[in-house]
Amino acid sequence: MAGFYRLIVFLSFVVLVQSSCNSKDRKLVSKAFRSVSGFNSSWLDSLDSNCSRPLIKEIKFSSRNLSGILSWMFLRNMSKLRRIDLSDNLLQGSVPGWLWSVPTLVDVNLSKNRFGGAVGFQPTSGNGSVSSVQTLNLSSNRFTNSVKLSVFSKLQFLDLSHNDLGILPSGFTNLTNLKYLDISNCNISGSIKPISVLRSLKHLDVSNNSLNGTFPSDFPPITGLKFLNISLNNFTGCAGSNELNKFGKSSSVQCGTGTSVFNRPPSPPSNSTPPPQIIAPKDGPLQEHKKNRKPITKSKAFVLSLSCSSGFLLASIALFIFCVWRRKKLARRNKWAISKPVQLPFKMDKSGPFSFETESGTSWVADIKEPTSAPVIMCSKPLLNLTFKDLLAATSHFGKDSLLAEGRSGPLYGAILPGDLHVAIKVLEHARDVDHDDAVALFEDLFRLKHPNLLPLAGYCMAGTEKLVLYEFMANGDLHRWLHELPAGLPNVEDWSTDTWENHNITGSYLSSPDKTNWITRHRIAVGVARGLAYLHHVGTTHGHLVSSNILLSDNLEPRIADVGIGNIGRGKGGDDEGNSQSGAEFDVYCFGVILIELLTGTQGTEESVKRVRKLVKEGVGIEALDSRLRLGDDSVNGMVESLRVGYLCTAESPGKRPTMQQVLGLLKDIHPLLDLN
Repeated sequence: MAGFYRLIVFLSFVVLVQSSCNSKDRKLVSKAFRSVSGFNSSWLDSLDSNCSRPLIKEIKFSSRNLSGILSWMFLRNMSKLRRIDLSDNLLQGSVPGWLWSVPTLVDVNLSKNRFGGAVGFQPTSGNGSVSSVQTLNLSSNRFTNSVKLSVFSKLQFLDLSHNDLGILPSGFTNLTNLKYLDISNCNISGSIKPISVLRSLKHLDVSNNSLNGTFPSDFPPITGLKFLNISLNNFTGCAGSNELNKFGKSSSVQCGTGTSVFNRPPSPPSNSTPPPQIIAPKDGPLQEHKKNRKPITKSKAFVLSLSCSSGFLLASIALFIFCVWRRKKLARRNKWAISKPVQLPFKMDKSGPFSFETESGTSWVADIKEPTSAPVIMCSKPLLNLTFKDLLAATSHFGKDSLLAEGRSGPLYGAILPGDLHVAIKVLEHARDVDHDDAVALFEDLFRLKHPNLLPLAGYCMAGTEKLVLYEFMANGDLHRWLHELPAGLPNVEDWSTDTWENHNITGSYLSSPDKTNWITRHRIAVGVARGLAYLHHVGTTHGHLVSSNILLSDNLEPRIADVGIGNIGRGKGGDDEGNSQSGAEFDVYCFGVILIELLTGTQGTEESVKRVRKLVKEGVGIEALDSRLRLGDDSVNGMVESLRVGYLCTAESPGKRPTMQQVLGLLKDIHPLLDLN
């Protein structure tokens, strides 16, 4: 019998080893990153040399120059995943709420990326409503104010700095184990009182916000802290507090009302009597002393003048330092504002070529001798006399500060041309081999495309082999970011370095634009995109690469399709050599169906989400796929489900079974006829 038990134990061990060396984790990670630029599956080879297909416990891809959107859903089935480190990349999109409820996950570092949206929580089966995460670093991203921490009861380290939270996160009461908290530079206003319950804190940084409260009563116990920074806030009681001395002077710079404790002169006791005044008679001892005083010697005069000069010099240095500090502060505040172009001092005898480098390390060259020799043809303003030199001046020599994005077709720059003309300038990297005359003919054809739902070509410039196109600058960015990253009805004024065109000094109608939770707003956007695409097909052309980031939004959220006619320039008729299935009107219809599903479900337009929605629609339960943020009513639900069916038709696997865009437009108008305003 003992031998039998030994056999059972041995076989169990063999099965366990085989299962751990025969996992699908490698394939799941590859699928999760397949839409991410810069990812290399060979990074997974070094995880376990003794196993061909090991269980993956850590994903560490920090500082790998990764960009794009992750398909997070594939990481959900990794049973042993403990750590994720994707810091210092260019990844974007939202983070799903179920990630925080993965029972094995204890350490997550997503800092220094472009992730946005809310930090929500979605419980998974078997883990209840508690997160196992102990270390969470989301700093230097675009997360917004919906941060709920009550489920992170095991959290010990939390860094949310350099986001746009706006308000203090909720749920600090449950964070009894938290030792490290950094919420600096998050534009937070309101009371600091909710964090006073954090009794285990050793490190606290709330600097550079607009928080208020009383120090130290509204704070966690100061005696237990080893690091504290409350600078640049609106606290009371911090000036003159001896409890701040141990943290150094930098811990409370401009912490609130009152004079700084380090510069305040000592005040006399309230019960002290003023010193007696000595009143001498006119001809008394003091007057006699004045008469007998010796004249000032040359050495004393020299010392006096030297002291005055030194004092003046020190005052000048202090004034200079203050001016430099003030200028830097204003520069940080207006970092993303579109400023007037700085005219660069070009010498007329300076010859080209002119070389420019982007943030990703790629470069492009304008092979011309003189910057004035390449004219800018402004289709919308033919009398405007501009050259490549004006583009150089308006973009600070196409510097990185004016770089908005590096998209599929090439880098995109923002500029204000003479005449207060706000434009976006795109360099067509794939058009270098296109003949000059052919390119001019193409641009002239594109200029003749006129429709309210198309973003018109404003101008173009031929700088050697480089072709640059100019568009009107769209203040409200693109549909993808509006739908997935920004809070309802509010623009993100912190960053515009992805493929979005956003004005960060917005004072117009966007601030009061319709709420994204209103399905009528989304339906009107879908109808507008359908109109623009139907027009393109009517005049005999196609788009070829219609995605939500190529749909820009006007002041009243009217959609305009961008990159018309230039997506495949220089690539040949087949686009990226993917065959006819990836080109033509039928492919445009499919892409529109993906966008329609994205609008109705609020999820990324990935292949997996399209398959899931199609399955639900086919089973007659399309209502389960609708975005939970949408305000639902009986009439609106019916309209949304009908719209999902239109998306189902557009994404049919067989191109021949897809409707035309004119038919799609008719179906959408029938769902809500009041939107047919044209």
